[in-house]
Order: sequence, then C-alpha cells, then structure tokens
Amino acid sequence: MPFGTTSGVFLTVDVHAHVWLPEVQALAEGRAGHTHHEALQRRRWGPASAEVSARRFGESRDRLTDPGARLAAMTAAGVDAQVVSVAPQLYQPWAGPCLAWDIAQATNEGVAAHCATRPERLCGLGVAPLRHPEVAVAALEDAVHRCGLRGVEITSHADDPEGGPPIELSDPRLDRLWRRAEQLDAVIFLHPWGCTLGDRLNRWYLSNSVGQPVEHAVALSHLIFAGVLDRFPALRFLAAHGGGYLPAFAGRIDHAWLVRPEARSCLHLPSRYLRRLYYDSVVHAPDALVSLIRTVGVGRVVLGSDYPFDMGVEDPVRRLHEAVPDPAAASAIKGGNAADLRLLPPGCPPA
Repeated sequence: MPFGTTSGVFLTVDVHAHVWLPEVQALAEGRAGHTHHEALQRRRWGPASAEVSARRFGESRDRLTDPGARLAAMTAAGVDAQVVSVAPQLYQPWAGPCLAWDIAQATNEGVAAHCATRPERLCGLGVAPLRHPEVAVAALEDAVHRCGLRGVEITSHADDPEGGPPIELSDPRLDRLWRRAEQLDAVIFLHPWGCTLGDRLNRWYLSNSVGQPVEHAVALSHLIFAGVLDRFPALRFLAAHGGGYLPAFAGRIDHAWLVRPEARSCLHLPSRYLRRLYYDSVVHAPDALVSLIRTVGVGRVVLGSDYPFDMGVEDPVRRLHEAVPDPAAASAIKGGNAADLRLLPPGCPPA
C-alpha cells in the first residue's frame, strides 16, 4: 500500500544517516585489538586524511549524537523521516565473538534509544558482525525482536578469525544470516568501511573516494555470482553509495557471464540481480543518478544523504529533483520505495 500523509503526498525518507554511540566506543577502547585496528586504519588512510578526518569528526559530533541537531538538519533539507544506522567506524570488526556480541547489543540499544526520542520521524538499523556468523544471526534477531529495528547494517567482508581467506558475502557460513533476514523480513544495509587495497589508496583520500565504491562492487559481485540471491530470493538488500562501481559496469559482468564458463555460477545474467537490490541516491552527480536508475529501475532507488559526513550531501532532495524531474519517479525515490522496504518510523501518519 502506498505510504503518505492523509493528503496523499508521499513523505520524504532519508535511508542513509548515521549516529555516533560513545558507549560502543567505550567498549572497544583500550583493548589490544582496537589499538591495532586503529593503527591499521590510519595507515590505510594516510596521515593527511587521518588528520582531516579527526578534525571533521570533532566538528560533526553534535550532529551525530544530538537528536535536536539531527531533526533541524532534516527539516532544513526537506526530509520528513530518517533511517539511522551507526557510523561504520564503530563496527569494531576485530572483536572476538563475546565482545562482538556485547558491541552488537549495545549498538542495537543505542540506535533504538536515539530513534525513540522522535519515533514519528526516526527509525533505525542495528549491526551484524560478519566475522562471527553465529553472532551475526543473534544480533539480527536482537535488533528486530528486542530493539524494534528494521534490520541491520553490515560491512563488505570480514577477516576470518581462524586466519583463512576473508569472509565474503558469498561465504556459505553467512547463509544462516540471509535465511533469518528473509524470515524476519529485515533489511540488510551494505555499508563498507575500509578497503583491502590498503596502502595503494593512502593518499588524496582515495581510501574513501575510490575504495568505498570498489568494496561495494566486490561485495555485490560475491552476492550475485555465488547464487546467494538465487537461494534467498526474498532477501531485502540495500546498498549505500548507489552500489559503488558495479551498476555502471553491468554490461561487463554480463559479458563475463556469457563468455566464461567459470563465471556462469548464478542462474541468470548478473544485471538481472542488480534489479532485485535497492540502492541509495548518494552518487553525487545528476548523470550518475540517472544512469543508476536506468540500470536498476526507478523502483529500486531510495533517497540517501550519508548524514552528517563530508562525503554525504546536505541537500538530497534538491539533488534528486535536479536529476529526476518526473514527479512520479521523484516521489517513488523520496518515499514510496522506502515504504516498500518498510523503512518507516513507527509513529509516521497513516496513508
């Protein structure tokens, strides 16, 4: 059923916005794994980007933690409702299973408490630590059942705790997570943090501007080519940052599937699966958004801002209208598609 106000106008829903939870950071600080992970991240960013990021975080901290500042920014941007997820710096992917469970619970609770300050305008997503698939399933259940969240945010891969190859989204150990997400009708929100290209990207902020889209492309390719979407056809999967580079090169992955026998590991052309996923609108240029819509369909794109980080946008609605002048298409992206995903605050007015 279409979602909107009693006047029939769709509400505007920003599905990609972050919160900082000091209590989660406190669980990690001082531990050897955290110290090592932070040093690795600084090396991958490079000293110049690490310095700028630290300064920018200080400048944006209030907007990350204060619901009043969040609501004021939403109103200024013409956003009625927001889906809140934790800042990915707080994933703590190095944590062992017991600590990962504690962090997941604290994150789920923190996001829920932040959203509860204005339940008619805010709803949230928890986390699921991929490094420990059994914990990830429990964390998803905790997010949905105990905390009333709409699903979980995940990164693009995880280090294997036994020292083996990375745990990719294609890993059979994650099938339990995808199955449970289907059963709970929960959204899986892919938001990478960090890039395995490492020192090659440690200048000019390439770690983010190039690394994040690369991580999306690799993670989504694992999801598609491994047949995860064949096995779990009802999985509701949302990719941040417009899905990174992969949608723009749908023709290339289709070509590989057609000409290489080892690439024909999923039942259909890869581009067909791209039209089963959802993507936010944080692609920065009107032509890029038009291209994304052309590839995946207008019904698969939702509004996003990446609030309040500098790689996000403060005016997602204006940018949407610049790229999509058609009122029906813009209305779907602003709120109708988020309603289909059931990414709506519990206190929103009925249609």
